[in-house]
Amino acid sequence: MLIFLAPVLLLGVIYAWGLTIPVPVLGRGYVVRIDLPQAGQQLDLPEVLGPQDKSRPLVVIDAGHGGLDPGAVGPGFQEKRIVLGLAKALRDRLLEDGGVRVAMTRDDDSFVVLAERVVIARELGADLFVSIHADSAGEQADVRGASIYTLSDAANSQAAARFAQRENEADVINGLDLSGQNEAVETILVELSQRQTAAQSDEFASLIVREGEGRLAFHPQPRRQAALAVLRAPDVPAILYEAGFVSNPDEARRLASAEGRENFAETMASAIRIFLARNAAAP
Repeated sequence: MLIFLAPVLLLGVIYAWGLTIPVPVLGRGYVVRIDLPQAGQQLDLPEVLGPQDKSRPLVVIDAGHGGLDPGAVGPGFQEKRIVLGLAKALRDRLLEDGGVRVAMTRDDDSFVVLAERVVIARELGADLFVSIHADSAGEQADVRGASIYTLSDAANSQAAARFAQRENEADVINGLDLSGQNEAVETILVELSQRQTAAQSDEFASLIVREGEGRLAFHPQPRRQAALAVLRAPDVPAILYEAGFVSNPDEARRLASAEGRENFAETMASAIRIFLARNAAAP
């Protein structure tokens, strides 16, 4: 009984005497503090690069993680650095080819709140949202290959209901005015928009696989669906591209290389232009 009660008695004495327990220094900061935006605070939108003509399509490129959030980590590599290099390469390629406006959720090693990434795309009126990430398979260093995520069907309906409830009273989704509608009608209208957006996202994901054949190394199952937060905008086609595995040293080196960034940018830019051209021509 004394063995079990001793820690309790010790804590009681420490509390009664107002003492403190010294915390060992672990050699690095193990408490991470991140300043989050206050509710209702206006979001600072990134600069839109390229043509000043607002009729030109806009692509928002989202480099995952950043700042104090390194993402997946492999031997000598961090996801946040790899994906930022890929995002910049894609931005530069799109601007070089011309005719497309481009914005990035981050263009340096800064932290962007997850929810803000989607808001940026919606606030800017993006025609396409491309979120770039990399994966880790832990100790399985032989796992490799890129994969493309779109929003799952179940998450589509859930997101539509939540969005209709949150944006109740004043919003326009894909040209549909939700203001003045009752809750049931709002949810139906948002679901219709979400289905159209999901179909466009699936189309774009298929184009990436097609254009990447022979250029990029895909996972044996490259097309996937998940309930990912950055894919939930009801009126912006979106994909999350997992570029590969940082836990695989060979793949991580390839993704971080100039050649790897060029192959990615060439493939993705080609898929983006085909997607934008198709949807511009659609009635």
